[in-house]
Amino acid sequence: MNYDLIVIGSGPGGYVAAIRAAQLGMNVAVVERESLGGICLNWGCIPTKALLKSAQVFEYINHAADYGVVVDNAKPDFEKMVARSREVAQGMSKGIQFLFRKNKITVLNGFGKLLRGKKVEVTAEDGTKTEYSAKHIILATGARAKELPNLKIDDQKIIGYRKAMTLEKQPKRMVVVGAGAIGVEFAYFYHTIGTEVTIVEFMEQGLVPREDKDISKELGKLFKRKGINVMGNTSVEKVDSSGKTCKVTVKNRKSGKEEVIECDIVLSAAGVTPNTENIGLEALGITTDRGLVKVDDYYRTNVEGIYAIGDIIPGPALAHVASAEGITCVEKIAGLNPEPIDYNNIPSCTYCSPEIASVGYTEQAAKDAGFEIKVGKFPFTASGKAKAAGAPEGFVKVIFDAKYGEFLGAHMIGANVTEMIAEIVAARKLETTGHEIIKSIHPHPTMSEAVMEAAAAAYDEVIHL
Repeated sequence: MNYDLIVIGSGPGGYVAAIRAAQLGMNVAVVERESLGGICLNWGCIPTKALLKSAQVFEYINHAADYGVVVDNAKPDFEKMVARSREVAQGMSKGIQFLFRKNKITVLNGFGKLLRGKKVEVTAEDGTKTEYSAKHIILATGARAKELPNLKIDDQKIIGYRKAMTLEKQPKRMVVVGAGAIGVEFAYFYHTIGTEVTIVEFMEQGLVPREDKDISKELGKLFKRKGINVMGNTSVEKVDSSGKTCKVTVKNRKSGKEEVIECDIVLSAAGVTPNTENIGLEALGITTDRGLVKVDDYYRTNVEGIYAIGDIIPGPALAHVASAEGITCVEKIAGLNPEPIDYNNIPSCTYCSPEIASVGYTEQAAKDAGFEIKVGKFPFTASGKAKAAGAPEGFVKVIFDAKYGEFLGAHMIGANVTEMIAEIVAARKLETTGHEIIKSIHPHPTMSEAVMEAAAAAYDEVIHL
């Protein structure tokens, strides 16, 4: 059974690559051992957003009186929240099945492994092995939750993100280890529905340590106001899960002081590990670096005809990045001339409440890169739409090159800012300057006006501050 292209993995990188290849006239097969859509659609991006929406609705109801609405005796139904999340995920996976049928893409169910001679061995659930061949093979096997030396996931009391979405009952107390996007999203969800949450983050910056420092500081302030305990610059020394509860020993890295936190569940949210074991990399001599596959600008490995995209290559482990890489890869295979991806113009979104969205240089990174910069910030407390919506928390911060006006970066925290960041991505792609943003009329009243106002603030032209 010979194909033009076999894709191993059907996450946002794999399924998008497969569909684009089919559009370009290739005969395509996709190998998938679980559900179509990979981690993102089944256990990541989509079902987590369903859980977060449930928490947000509950939070709205708890503040209904602020809007002149009387609601009595509202309470969360944890089991129904989880069930709704799973239904949403299953619906999205079925959507991928439809798209595959529409584009005449073959699904090979099982675990895919590379063999010599551009072949893929697929092991079905019953152990049956079948070989397939292809002119081109794309590895899109994704990643899984990272295990820390002192934090062995047992899916009972010490869990990863997958189990956090399907717990049988809501824990009374939870420790979240890691304050990146996964950690703060689950912390917000569980805290909002009544779980006592403590976040432990190794990095000194605290919450969302890869974001601009002003964003991290603002989220920390707002989380503490909500009642979430945040411990930055703190390491997990050990976890004793032998009793009815977990006892988590943590140490402040600055003072050296240790303390023990007792909880029902420990959630390990300390990043991800690429799924590159046992897929045949070593046998073919494919070059890796610390488990990540080395590729060129068009995702070609050092072995002709073998490509890799998504979480198994260096770069941000984000669904939209994997999709863009998949499209670029197959367009190059098809003989087109796609532009390499600009990894400095990748938007990042975190869906806790308030939301976070960013793209480009942080203020510190811009300074480190040697730019003389102009920085503008506009708080949502000065936004009519934000005040009317009852969501005045947060701000928009923009960074420009002082010499040429280049749009270096933007960092937002507030309600619905993940829906606003695409404007900045497009503006940077089109090499838009600060003054062009200022002179682009933004509709009133909207949250997006804050982008225009922040740009104006950078040039001392802001009106509403």
